[in-house]
Amino acid sequence: MDSYALHLAMAALVGATFAAASAYYMHRKTLTQLLDFARAIERERERGGGGDEKRSPRRRSAEQHQPTDRRSAPRYYRRGGVGVGVGVGSISLPDVLAAAAAADGEDDEEEEEEERRTVVNAIFSAEEDYRDLLIPPGLPRLHTVPEGNRQIVRSCSNKRVGVIRPTSPKSPVVSVSAFDSLDGSDEDDNLRDDSKLGDIYLNTNGNLESEPKGFFQPLPNNVIVNGESQPLAATSMIRSHSVSGDLHGVQPDPVAADILRREPEHESFIKLKISPNEIPSTDEMEVYKILQKCLELRESYVFREEIAPWEKEVITDPSTPKPNPNPFAYAPEQKTDHYPQMVDGVVHVYTNQHCKERLYPVADATTFFTDLHYILRVIAAGNIRTVCHNRLNLLEHKFKFHLMLNTDKEFLAQKSAPHRDFYNVRKVDTHVHHSACMNQKQLLRFIKSKLQKEPDEVVIFRDGTYMTLKEVFESLDLTGYDLNVDLLDVHADKSTFHRFDKFNLKYNPCGQSRLREIFLKQDNLIQGRFLGELTKQVFCDLAASKYQMAEYRISIYGRKQSEWDQLASWIVNNELYSENVVWLIQIPRLYNIYKEMGIVTSFQNLLDNIFLPLFEVTVDPDSHPQLHMFLKQVVGLDLVDDESKPERRPTKHMPTPAQWTNVFNPAFSYYVYYCYANLYTLNKLRESKGMTTIKFRPHAGEAGDIDHLAATFLVAHNISHGVNLRKSPVLQYLYYLAQIGLAMSPLSNNSLFLDYHRNPFPMFFLRGLNVSLSTDDPLQIHLTKEPLVEEYSIAASLWKLSSCDLCEIARNSVYQSGFSHALKSHWVGKNYYKRGPDGNDIHQTNVPHIRVEFREMIWREEMQRVFLGNAKIPDEVDK
Repeated sequence: MDSYALHLAMAALVGATFAAASAYYMHRKTLTQLLDFARAIERERERGGGGDEKRSPRRRSAEQHQPTDRRSAPRYYRRGGVGVGVGVGSISLPDVLAAAAAADGEDDEEEEEEERRTVVNAIFSAEEDYRDLLIPPGLPRLHTVPEGNRQIVRSCSNKRVGVIRPTSPKSPVVSVSAFDSLDGSDEDDNLRDDSKLGDIYLNTNGNLESEPKGFFQPLPNNVIVNGESQPLAATSMIRSHSVSGDLHGVQPDPVAADILRREPEHESFIKLKISPNEIPSTDEMEVYKILQKCLELRESYVFREEIAPWEKEVITDPSTPKPNPNPFAYAPEQKTDHYPQMVDGVVHVYTNQHCKERLYPVADATTFFTDLHYILRVIAAGNIRTVCHNRLNLLEHKFKFHLMLNTDKEFLAQKSAPHRDFYNVRKVDTHVHHSACMNQKQLLRFIKSKLQKEPDEVVIFRDGTYMTLKEVFESLDLTGYDLNVDLLDVHADKSTFHRFDKFNLKYNPCGQSRLREIFLKQDNLIQGRFLGELTKQVFCDLAASKYQMAEYRISIYGRKQSEWDQLASWIVNNELYSENVVWLIQIPRLYNIYKEMGIVTSFQNLLDNIFLPLFEVTVDPDSHPQLHMFLKQVVGLDLVDDESKPERRPTKHMPTPAQWTNVFNPAFSYYVYYCYANLYTLNKLRESKGMTTIKFRPHAGEAGDIDHLAATFLVAHNISHGVNLRKSPVLQYLYYLAQIGLAMSPLSNNSLFLDYHRNPFPMFFLRGLNVSLSTDDPLQIHLTKEPLVEEYSIAASLWKLSSCDLCEIARNSVYQSGFSHALKSHWVGKNYYKRGPDGNDIHQTNVPHIRVEFREMIWREEMQRVFLGNAKIPDEVDK
């Protein structure tokens, strides 16, 4: 047994010795070949200098010695690389060039020269093998470059290839990420010469041909020309660093600094060529001519200022405008001789009382209703519906393709913009009613505080007696302790769905109209003092948020002409002014109620009460000084009420307002025309005197007939809601082409007429309609202190909107709003009035140029298609 164990031990020792010796010699041979290879390449560089002329003889020699069987040739390349890794150091392996230099004198000179030739021949053979391999059908070409300009493309992720880190503006040294080596590697040196390679690869799909083939086509102006990326104009560039070049004086993390130093990748983007270039068919051309006429009809009606705001006031310094220290200071203005006179429901303005020539003619009612019926015939035609439906679907899919190809670039561009994100870009609540602008908790606190601090204030006259606030609550058998949000009962619930009457009852706290009169009315016994104080609290909340603005709608009913003076007096006496707020006047369509109550005798009385005071104060501001000051803050006129009520479609020959003496409410389009015609004349007069103008922005398309939207297409600047556009592809396409603003309120629609998941807002957004989000009635709808952010957050969660989407919607809201030119210049950029990326400033809007340029490019393509290549598109947005 001892002898047997000894033999086994000896055998194991001999075997281990033999294995170790074999491994040693194999390792030595491998290392020797590697060192020879490195030495050969180094000497080849020294002799040939890397030029094409000196390398060509060597190349020809290699081709002569190339073996016939390609598989037998040794191949020296790195796994995962694009080409042969010649002369490139490694981050993870030792520096073999340095090792080769240290061991330079160990081998024989002749043997070295022979082995060097063999290695070089094998290298060139491997290169030829790679170049000659067939590419499987359906796969993109591999990225290759000419022999004399060979460079290395590194893969950094499974989504993006060839991301190159340029030098930062502060330092000439190439930025290094946390995973790169600072020495012992040649990759950073090669990257300095690769400044164009990443953009070329990203924009040509790895193909460096002079003209890309297939679906990917070059953009007309600035994307790809001969395989190179052309930068945008200087005004369109997004700078990825701060002005000083130092991010708040703090040395950034290497990875974060790599993102921030990088020039944003939105200067060019991938365009998927979808629209064919062939001439439209004869049927399509006929459809497009009809659509042209519709757009031309709209342009003939809509009021446009003669001189644009950006031409009147040139903004050289887009810094924060200084607030008006005394917004209600009245400066007397001279009275003019203009003479307004109401004729058949429309005010005619003459130069003086004796002149009979009308100054500002407007289309008469017969012409308007004739054009309206033409629009209604167009939207009912089957062939036009088909073409518009197909174009809208194509618009939607174009945007989806754009997101697939460019989402990462948009995200990187947003990262590169310092300071801005969704929370600190300007957002305007483009549709909110003043009587419901507060949230229910805020109203509850205010009622409790007044009941505690001012219980003996006389607040109302009811049943022949004056009542204090305490007595009002005692008559309701309520105390301050009893009050809570549930008892207040102002929040819309399931009972309000398709019940506009019940929704309006939610304006009554605790179901009591007397509490609404005390706290939510400005024309009451206390002259609206409580509502003024509550409004100031809302103003303070907006000022604290800084980046949220609102356009509050306040009512003029038309029951008497003194309503204007009462409203203006309430605004001025309570000093209701905020840089974050402008006002719109809403006119409820309640003629039938006033007629039944005997307040008016005809529709003409309603128009007189609404519009004659406005013409009087425009001609002579001294006649209504407070109204004159208030109108400086009024930017729009709105029409409101339940659109779902059945109505009779107006004919071409409707009775005049003076003849409308029956108890039936006129149709929506009847209201629209007479409000539009009087407002058009008023704006012309105010513009001639250098005063602010008022845009027509009615509610339309929330419910009811589709002809509401047809009427507003002709005359409105923007509309509120517009969800019924989903029922008419023709009108939807026309609204897209005209870029009419839609202030949509999905949460409000969810409580009244349309479930949230059926709301067309995400579809409208994908197709490129000019949409914004608004709150409508925070008191009834929302639960948080910031109702507008709540609206955005719910939409983002349920419809999976990205940060770029939210910022684009916020940008749309600023454009739709009636805020001044100076404020818009500060909020979205001093060149905001220019179309496309020239008017976008990512440092203000956080919207990448990629998104803005895509929207502009697709819209221009559609306009040129509709106008058969003859569209005249101005460089500036509509006035």
